Amino acid sequence: MDDDQAIRQMKRGEIDGLEHLVRRYQLKAARLAFLITQDEGLAEDVVQDTFLRLFHASQRLDESRPFEAYLMRSVVNASLNVLRRQKKEMHLDVDLREVEGLIHQATSVESQVELAELKQAIFAALGRLSPRQRAVVVQRYYLEMSEKEMAASLQLSRGTIKWLLHGARKRLRALLGVERSAE
Repeated sequence: MDDDQAIRQMKRGEIDGLEHLVRRYQLKAARLAFLITQDEGLAEDVVQDTFLRLFHASQRLDESRPFEAYLMRSVVNASLNVLRRQKKEMHLDVDLREVEGLIHQATSVESQVELAELKQAIFAALGRLSPRQRAVVVQRYYLEMSEKEMAASLQLSRGTIKWLLHGARKRLRALLGVERSAE
């Protein structure tokens, strides 16, 4: 079964369509929600609520558009809404590809300790970004989405995405005390 068939089943009120989509996307959606909320239980609730909302509103789903992008945008928005409602600062603990690569390359215990400290500093700095900035950082560097995909996912202009990423990078550099290298 593909996504389009699953959506058609959901539109007919058949739970099998939802089950297919949950099996296919639940893990990725949960990771995304966790990276934004930094709370495993909250992330699970966000994903479960998102799938249920999509099932109940399945008549409005557009089969001509990719479901995964719509789902991920819904998860990002639901995660940000939960954070807004809770009005609390969340810290992001994300496995950035570059940091993990450096850890695997480390050959000495000292190098691994230094890299662990760097990783902690990066995670702490990410936690000091606004939820919206964290969302774009996660989408860009964790989900490896292009600016165009991010703009479509968040229903923002590419200029807004670039602005958010620029602000997030600038803030991260300032928080980490890293000078900008010539690009």
